Amino acid sequence: MSISLEDVSFLLKIPVTGKVVEVDKFARYTEESRSDAIKMVSNLLGVSAEEAEEEVNITKGLTVRKHWLKSRWCPKAGSIPRNYPPVECTTRAYLRYLLSCTLFADKSGSRVSIALLKLLEDLDDVGNYAWGAAALAYLYRHLGSATRVLVSQIAGYLTLLEGWVYDHFKLGLATPNAKYVDYVHPRVSRWIQKHETVANVDKLGAIRRTLDRLRPSEVTWDPYVNLRENGVVQAMAFYSGKIKYMDVVEPYHPERILRQFGHVQSIPDPPYRPLEAHRGPVANKYSVKYGFEQDNWERWRNHVLAA
Repeated sequence: MSISLEDVSFLLKIPVTGKVVEVDKFARYTEESRSDAIKMVSNLLGVSAEEAEEEVNITKGLTVRKHWLKSRWCPKAGSIPRNYPPVECTTRAYLRYLLSCTLFADKSGSRVSIALLKLLEDLDDVGNYAWGAAALAYLYRHLGSATRVLVSQIAGYLTLLEGWVYDHFKLGLATPNAKYVDYVHPRVSRWIQKHETVANVDKLGAIRRTLDRLRPSEVTWDPYVNLRENGVVQAMAFYSGKIKYMDVVEPYHPERILRQFGHVQSIPDPPYRPLEAHRGPVANKYSVKYGFEQDNWERWRNHVLAA
């Protein structure tokens, strides 16, 4: 079993088809990319070049502090400065902050990559990107990293992972949300999120034992069987190839999880092999590289949208 593009679409209600989420210009830190990053922060967030440069210098990379984003563009009521940026700049700052806390949350919890701001420049175009596919690629990568023996943390949108677990496994752990309505709310809001405490962390062993004892009757292979009204979503879920977020490329093989789409599982073709792979015991020693066939993604997307 695995999280599919269909899962992402139903659970989060964000687009899984669209333009690839990538910005090659800021792939590496150079003096040129640093200068371009400062200009982009200044132009897109409505701050002076001096303030943008100061922030980039503080982080010593192509990033800004998450705290800076929040405090600068989300001031407390009654404390809005006279030189408050235009609404477009505020919207970009909010969206970048939101993405860093949800779909693309990292382990640092304190820094935000500048590169993604480029995709927020045209606010009318933001909805044309495949944010769902990008979030899934990002989560796939960090699930791989989290399997390393010395890794104790995980990044990515864990609400997506948690919602997928609740949808497919009858563990008795989720608290239902009485206000949830099918077709209206994202499916992940079927449950009320719990905030873990030290006491709850002690339950981890019990949860693992519950997972180990799961019977086939306690697995819901196809939780969306009565919800599929939009053929575009399922058609996109059957795309077989690579999905991408920035420099993260991950294989996507729906033919290996056909029971999740209500089909009988057949013997699939071998999975894609990485161009290069290093799977060390810690996160910074985990590096897996795949090629990305842009044309394959574009052909499938156009085929699905034309159907």
